[in-house]
Amino acid sequence: MTTKQRGRPRSFDRPTALEQATMAFWEHGYETTSVSDLTRVMGISAPSLYAAFGDKRTLFEEVVEEYAKSHGAFGAEAFDQERSARAAVRRMLVEAARHYTDPAHPPGCLMISAAINCSTPEVADALRDRRNANIARIENRIRRGVEAGELPADTDAHTLARLSGAALQGMSQQARDGATRQELERVAEAAMRAWPGE
Repeated sequence: MTTKQRGRPRSFDRPTALEQATMAFWEHGYETTSVSDLTRVMGISAPSLYAAFGDKRTLFEEVVEEYAKSHGAFGAEAFDQERSARAAVRRMLVEAARHYTDPAHPPGCLMISAAINCSTPEVADALRDRRNANIARIENRIRRGVEAGELPADTDAHTLARLSGAALQGMSQQARDGATRQELERVAEAAMRAWPGE
């Protein structure tokens, strides 16, 4: 007599299941994506989900970490690879226009859209912290640009960083509302015109 093997099936592919969970959270947000929605798109049972990923919040935390390293990495790459603050922010915004409107995945940014109407404080706070850290990174890069003489000494780094963050976050929402890549690229260039002259 054979006994059933316990645990998740051999066919379970963790990275694929995680990407499917990412798409669900990205499309519907954290709050309105249920465990049953997740098990359906991931193709696993609730016990397998809990065994592999923990609860819904723990799964979402892992989704956000992976998103930051993959779909959302374009901003960090711009800051790592461009020599000036202006070039880094311009590239980040132009890349956002492309990424936020890519038909291969839901529109906009998961870290921005997943927080809408989120009533789970730990999730909302964690996403807010990530967004604020991004603005702080922009501000620090602008300050370094001022120190290097790349930008005028009287540049308001804090406000310029907030403006850049507002453009980035607004572009995400507008992509969800149907804005095209070309429209958002024009928004990116308009935002850059607020920077001190070349």
